[in-house]
Amino acid sequence: MNKEKKKLSLAGQIFIALILAIIVGLLMQNYADYANDFIKPFGTIFLNLIKFIVVPIVLLSIMSGIVSMKDIRKVGSIGIKTIIYYLCTTAFAIIIGLVGGNLFKGLFPVLSTSDLAYEAAESTPFMDVIVNIFPNNFIAPMSSASMLQVIVMALIFGFSIILVGEKAKSVAEGVDALNLVCMKSMEMILKLSPVGVFCLLCPVVASNGAAIIGSLAMVLLVAYICYVVHIALVYSICVKTMGGISPVEFFKSQMPAMMFAFSSASSVGTLPINLEGVKKMGVSEEVASFVLPLGATINMDGTAIYQGVCAIFIAACYGITLTPAQMITIVLTATLASIGTAGVPGAGMVMLAMVLTSVGLPVEGIALVAGVDRIFDMGRTVVNITGDASCAVIVSNIESKKAQK
Repeated sequence: MNKEKKKLSLAGQIFIALILAIIVGLLMQNYADYANDFIKPFGTIFLNLIKFIVVPIVLLSIMSGIVSMKDIRKVGSIGIKTIIYYLCTTAFAIIIGLVGGNLFKGLFPVLSTSDLAYEAAESTPFMDVIVNIFPNNFIAPMSSASMLQVIVMALIFGFSIILVGEKAKSVAEGVDALNLVCMKSMEMILKLSPVGVFCLLCPVVASNGAAIIGSLAMVLLVAYICYVVHIALVYSICVKTMGGISPVEFFKSQMPAMMFAFSSASSVGTLPINLEGVKKMGVSEEVASFVLPLGATINMDGTAIYQGVCAIFIAACYGITLTPAQMITIVLTATLASIGTAGVPGAGMVMLAMVLTSVGLPVEGIALVAGVDRIFDMGRTVVNITGDASCAVIVSNIESKKAQK
């Protein structure tokens, strides 16, 4: 008989922390000042650690990903089509998330507590937004956590390492090693998530009462509506028009992988089932073995939808209306960051911190959704792996038609 106790998963710990935060927060409604003075500071420490690791994670993971993409040259057009498809569907996903969030934002609450008050910065002209994407200083983007500039830096350095070639081999190995160190640091920080979620959410509930609980249910509903819309519209149209396959056949073959993804919330864990499903749809071994593992790493349509909905939700909670320029910034940040945070445990939280920072929203808003992140994650993982499969079907169909000419 195995006496070893099964350890509760981090997701389970966070969910328990959410429930406890709500219960304790409701009990402390008459003592909200104590909650803000003595509980919230520990949550702030957790947030500071998240902010600390976000920039190096983004910079190094994108550089590492680009350096590894030297293999894309060997598969030529397959790699190019795959990257373009992933970036385009991710952009569509974040737009759907923003549209869905805006349609339902009237149902989101506005937090009136003075402690959570926040004034949005003046809107930046569109051309200034474009200009400000490109850094004019090496240190400033990292010290100010200007995420779009950090991503551009990573792209420049990553491609430069590839172009230098063999002489930069040691640099490439160093980038990979530092990336692993940063991801391990992120794992360590995320182990504090239950404590962080409790200490951040409890004072919010104590200050705002039961209204915040209803808002969580609403934001989850909005996110899942957007998940379904993206799968039903974007992927169905793509596989029908470019993949040469019926959407009904596609989803029938994809259903086992979708069910496993929903229960496991792991894109990488779903990979073997996803590979089996696309092969049944006639996808070649060469395409499937390249497109799906790459997609499990960099394709995050579901997470992009989550960013859009949560950005609108958090802005609404603080009484902020996002400008068109800010929404464009969110689209760009989430699309590019979907590659930058790939493979990082808690990638949704890291990306959300980046998105909020990029448009000047308070990162503290993460506490409002972090407690139910697992529920978000189940749905967004289904979207992510379905997007991977649709890409494999489309690229395989295009390549087979090219070979027949």
